[in-house]
Amino acid sequence: MSGGEEEFVYDEATGEWISAAEAAEKAKTAGQVEVRDSVGNLLADGDKVVLVKDLKVKGAGQTLKRGTVIPSIRLTGDDQEIDCRYEGIKGLVLRAEFVKKA
Repeated sequence: MSGGEEEFVYDEATGEWISAAEAAEKAKTAGQVEVRDSVGNLLADGDKVVLVKDLKVKGAGQTLKRGTVIPSIRLTGDDQEIDCRYEGIKGLVLRAEFVKKA
């Protein structure tokens, strides 16, 4: 190819021809799920969140109160679930709709 021509590839998902650069960007972001908190903020691994309502924790026999700070969350790949660590509760998974980014 000469210097001024752009390379295109066929995108099977859309049935269209797209630039190679656009295809590379799509491949890079494929599989990444956007997780948003109760007010629409984008969450990421390591974020600190605050509970927006009281939550009874199944199996732990305790309730996490509204305003509780959960440090260093981890995204699970699900668009609504986040993995959390909190003292005394092993394997805590919260729904993003019940937290707000701190």
